[in-house]
Amino acid sequence: MNQQSPAAVPETAAAQDARHESARANGIHIAGLTKTYIGDEGRKVALHDVDIDIAEGDVYGVIGLSGAGKSTLVRCINGLESYDKGSVTVRGHEVGDLSKKQLRDLRRGIGMIFQSFNLMPSRTAAGNVELALLDSDLTAAQRATRVSRLLDLVGLKDKADSYPSELSGGQKQRVAIARALANNPKVLLSDEATSALDPSTTKSILKLLRRLHDDLGLTIVIITHQMSVIKQICNRVAVIDHGTITEEGRTFDVFANPRTPLTQAFVATTSSLGKIDDLIADKSPLIALHPGQVLLRMRYISQEVSEALVSHISRTFGIDANIIVGDIDVIDDAPLGGLVVILDGAADRIEAAIDYLRNRNIGIEVLTA
Repeated sequence: MNQQSPAAVPETAAAQDARHESARANGIHIAGLTKTYIGDEGRKVALHDVDIDIAEGDVYGVIGLSGAGKSTLVRCINGLESYDKGSVTVRGHEVGDLSKKQLRDLRRGIGMIFQSFNLMPSRTAAGNVELALLDSDLTAAQRATRVSRLLDLVGLKDKADSYPSELSGGQKQRVAIARALANNPKVLLSDEATSALDPSTTKSILKLLRRLHDDLGLTIVIITHQMSVIKQICNRVAVIDHGTITEEGRTFDVFANPRTPLTQAFVATTSSLGKIDDLIADKSPLIALHPGQVLLRMRYISQEVSEALVSHISRTFGIDANIIVGDIDVIDDAPLGGLVVILDGAADRIEAAIDYLRNRNIGIEVLTA
């Protein structure tokens, strides 16, 4: 008789609640956070009544336009900025209540990487990583061993003796990541860390962060203005606009059903489905319809859908479906995106196919008919 492995036993509701409670207790909790600056132009509200709940183990994205308050938010998390009211609790510690020594201790458990890398040009890659260890209790030999392991972890063991001027942008960021991990942090803050990198290098850095998250059990907060970054790595996302959180939720849900105009604009930057609007406006012959044809935009809006829907409706309802534009991605192991198709067939058959798709939680928009 085959024995069932412990991993196959369903988790009880009590165990699930306990795990979630532990994740919350060791996460980052922000409530009613408000931060203002007084400058030459008077009082400016950088953050207004911000509420964010980041569980331990999340890869949490915060996206907004320049000046929206993203960097101020991340600086409040690690105590580099004070705040006017509200609370910021990191792994059970209220940041605003900590003494200078307690704050230094907390920061040792928080790694941070930046857009500009912040490397010392006069020090080698190994020397830059070692900087984070100079106030530790490690001996010189122990520091050297730790630095070597960290550079190996980020794929740069052979660049230990190279100076920043000899490294590519992606390699510089890998050195910065190794330095951020020097004190074995539980939280990693990434403030626009891929903004200065090309798309291919960005992808490799995000892949590295995902691997480090999985291997080291990190909680990662990604600050960015690029929705493509959120799409590739984050399991949850908050949209910030003029210091206010306007939308928050699971990444799939936010991409599938963006509610605010800003979020819709961000999502549009990662999809080619909007091209159809230009084709319609330009009266492109590509979408010129014959009598009885319907131009349809289909969007995946539920993680429960994974069937080959186009071929299914063609077979089941006896209609032809000509794909004009397609953009399908995978988030949380579910398809996200959609298709623009021209349906051709009897009117009642097309209507039945559309009803079927809607009943399968497919977002349907009839563009022209």
